[in-house]
Amino acid sequence: MHTPTPEQTAAAEAFPTGAHLVIQAGAGTGKTTTLAMLAHSAQRQGRLGRYIAFNRTVARHAARTFPTEVSCGTAHALAYAAVGRYYQARMNAPRQAGWRTGAALGIDDGMFLRIGPRKVNNKALSHTALRTVTRFCHSADKEIAHHHVPPLRGAESEPLHTQLADLVLPYARRAWADLQNPDHGVVRFEHDHYLKMWALSEPVIPADFLLLDEAQDTNPVVEQVLTAQRDHAQLVLVGDSAQAIYGWRGARDVMTGFDGTQLSLSHSFRFGPALAAEANRWLAIVDAPIRLTGSPERTTDLRALLTPDAILCRTNVGAMVAVIRQLEANRRVALAGGGEALRSLARAAHDLESGRRTSHPELMLFESWAELREYAEFDPAGRDLLPLVELVDEHGTAAVLHALDRLSPEESAQVTVSTAHRAKGREWASVRIADDFTGPDDLDERGEDGTPLPGPIDVDEARLAYVAVTRARSQLDLGGLSWINNHLAGDPRPTEPKQEEDAEEPTGTRTTQRPPTRSGG
Repeated sequence: MHTPTPEQTAAAEAFPTGAHLVIQAGAGTGKTTTLAMLAHSAQRQGRLGRYIAFNRTVARHAARTFPTEVSCGTAHALAYAAVGRYYQARMNAPRQAGWRTGAALGIDDGMFLRIGPRKVNNKALSHTALRTVTRFCHSADKEIAHHHVPPLRGAESEPLHTQLADLVLPYARRAWADLQNPDHGVVRFEHDHYLKMWALSEPVIPADFLLLDEAQDTNPVVEQVLTAQRDHAQLVLVGDSAQAIYGWRGARDVMTGFDGTQLSLSHSFRFGPALAAEANRWLAIVDAPIRLTGSPERTTDLRALLTPDAILCRTNVGAMVAVIRQLEANRRVALAGGGEALRSLARAAHDLESGRRTSHPELMLFESWAELREYAEFDPAGRDLLPLVELVDEHGTAAVLHALDRLSPEESAQVTVSTAHRAKGREWASVRIADDFTGPDDLDERGEDGTPLPGPIDVDEARLAYVAVTRARSQLDLGGLSWINNHLAGDPRPTEPKQEEDAEEPTGTRTTQRPPTRSGG
């Protein structure tokens, strides 16, 4: 193990005082090693604590380095022990289509309503009612309300959403009431349901201290439980506010504004100074509380790459385009997280192309392929679907589905395609940023040379860009983020990227549209 940095030492010295701590840990800065130092310090003090991770895999990894006095798990594991175990019989229920659950709640087959130009059928209503319950379970609210009803593609405006919510809320409340019975019910019982029930019970977690990892992406329901413990337990929030990329699904950065001693980890062991300089451009844009320094022992080049180890995309649609292009280049391709989400999207496109409506949540309000194409081409909210439309129009859905069937396991693949959201927490030797990361629209104003001035950079998009560029260890191809080199917010610029000999423009579909606000990665 390396000698602790001064910042790691400062954290280790602050922890035994019992003060609440906030540790801003930049990409690759030894966060887990630092937390292990704190845990061993607590062991020497005879204190018992809990480490709360985002998922079980991270918790199991931490358990290998933490002393036994620190219990490592997830918030769901705590909730299951207290509440979830009483609902075990319902969690084993077979899966069924959402419209069948909706029918049991009173949403009859054939039921529909018009919301603006869209026809919302019973399948869309059922899906929306169940999603409303899920969004309520992620919140800190005590009752289901209008803002828990998710907006639907093609009916995003506030008047249309209000109309939808008025119809959906009674069924969502009926679904939540159904879930309260531990023995039987019509709604499939999920892990988020018992987590919410646990939070509503105002639990007290027995521990001397709590270490919350990935605190920048905390669901409000977990935040509510955690902050309620601060009178009897020392709270340590660790994460990277600049990597808060799940706001679109209700997560919140609980580190910003938290009342505690502010510490930081800024020395990255993952990459060298050149990439740290690139990362700092994005950190400046999001006004992050830290700036990174790269490891002097590492060399990370910014250059064009023909055969990267990973291609990181803005959206699922962009990932589908990248997979097709890489297969056309005869490379063995893996898709992070598997291909089922893309297969589902391609099958939905096939249904629309064949003249049938689909139950896919992204496309279920569209009655035809032509209607979806018009939405993608002319509605700003649908611009991220344009690559899908172009891909299907060029190749057909059968060819797209065939390509997805040719995916390889990561261990035998030559390239891994991933969305930036799925890439969070991972790293590769060489990374290329896909073309669906596009810059902001130009303003109406023009500069002194007569060229249009670029518009302001969306902060959420800048955070996602920061996550994407910091996945590389040795080589980074900025690709779809290269527009930052010509944007005023991109200064100060890092060393000019070197070009790979005889490098060509990577094969891919480039779009000029700005990405959507929050389509779901």
